[in-house]
Amino acid sequence: MEEKSLRFISISHKTASVSQREIYYISDEEKIRLAALVRHTFPDIVGLFLLSTCNRTEIYFESTTTSSKTFRDFFIELKAMPSSRSQTRLFTDGNITKDTVRHLLEVSSGLASSVLGDAEIIHQVKKAYQFSIHSNLQGSMLERAMQTVFRAHKRISNETHFRDGTTSIAYKALKVVSDTFTKDAAKFKKILFIGTGDIVMQLLKYNFKFNFESIYIANRTEERAIKVSLEHHCKTYEWRKVLNNDFEDFDVIISAVSNRHHLIKKIKSSSQKIVVIDLALPSNINYKLAQDKQIIFHDLDTISVEMEDTKEKRLAAIGKVDTIVLEEAQAYNEWLQTADLRSFLAEYKTIVNHKVIRYFETESEEYNFQMVKTITDRVMRKFRKQTAFPTPLEEIDALIAEQAVQTLS
Repeated sequence: MEEKSLRFISISHKTASVSQREIYYISDEEKIRLAALVRHTFPDIVGLFLLSTCNRTEIYFESTTTSSKTFRDFFIELKAMPSSRSQTRLFTDGNITKDTVRHLLEVSSGLASSVLGDAEIIHQVKKAYQFSIHSNLQGSMLERAMQTVFRAHKRISNETHFRDGTTSIAYKALKVVSDTFTKDAAKFKKILFIGTGDIVMQLLKYNFKFNFESIYIANRTEERAIKVSLEHHCKTYEWRKVLNNDFEDFDVIISAVSNRHHLIKKIKSSSQKIVVIDLALPSNINYKLAQDKQIIFHDLDTISVEMEDTKEKRLAAIGKVDTIVLEEAQAYNEWLQTADLRSFLAEYKTIVNHKVIRYFETESEEYNFQMVKTITDRVMRKFRKQTAFPTPLEEIDALIAEQAVQTLS
């Protein structure tokens, strides 16, 4: 019988460009369909974790026979355009549980992020795991791995300076805007945020550091745009105008709408420069706009250039973070090595329990549920002290008789 393993496949900024990564992005709606399809296609998969962010799409799964390469090929076939189906080189994968857990720890800690120590990745990990739980696809090995991830995150925050400084993609986008214009001019530039998802909410959160005073919000749902604008003291912009690509009055456009590929195909040129930043995956803005000399274009890859002061602090903390990741990975491995014994003990406890019941049925009428439980527990404690290997059944019978006499006397 093959052993169950925790495996993964990954496509990220380290292996693929934005245009390549967006092919494999998994929206929230797609996650539901994908989970159902995985259940049907690979019945041996008992745990599934779908992590899809602006910089990576990773799938972790707990299986007995389905390999990472089999799953990778299935995923490429499912998501890719015909011309992209041979792009297995864009993916990394793993079949060994300890390697998978180590990779997950590096990703969730921010060690593998395009922005070193990215503070947002752990929130994305938590959200993805909630989907696994709600779908009843957490699996025992995956569940333990996530406990390891959250413990490592807490240690990194408490024991190192790896979280010092602001390294959010949203913050860096605002910094790009601020650096593009003079300090006094930037404050009054007319800025449009398209969407009201996590990234736009981060943009609004970090604006207190920049104090841009003329911010507009556009969203597919007008009620949501109004609600966000009232909460953050900004104005709304009609979605209809976004669909018509009517942006001629704006100095800055930052778009982060989920599942709207090339929402923006044209921007009317003016005599003044316009900063256009695409923080979405799939991309919201047609790359051809970067050819316009009046447009200063940035996407997820170009926006991730790190600030030196923050980078230095985080680089200095990497050694300690690596140590924490290694220690937590080792703790998981130790748990993994005892998995077979735990499984055996659980099965053995059932056998002991049944034998205790039969003992009382034949030897004594003086018993109840609590007494059966007490004697079963005592026998198991004796058994654990004696050996980690199966005990002959006659020895179990002797232990049961011994504990029963002590309990009844």
